[in-house]
Amino acid sequence: MPKSRVRKKKVYSNPSGASSRSTESHEPSPMWVPVTAVALIVIGIGWLTLFYLSGMAYPVAAWGYWNLAVGFTAMVAALLVLSKWR
Repeated sequence: MPKSRVRKKKVYSNPSGASSRSTESHEPSPMWVPVTAVALIVIGIGWLTLFYLSGMAYPVAAWGYWNLAVGFTAMVAALLVLSKWR
């Protein structure tokens, strides 16, 4: 039985002018990133909990249901901060 030919694979090289992600340095995130994210999550959950347990009178009674927006905005902001975490 004849032996099949061994194919040589082409070596990959980046096209000229294209940046390579492997050359970027991936440094760890500063300590403020996870601390800020956890703080925003705690503030958001605390705000919503206080709003519901107080019969919608606290933290700011004049805002009414806008207190929900404040609590959820804090938690969404935490997600945005966590997207920068490495």
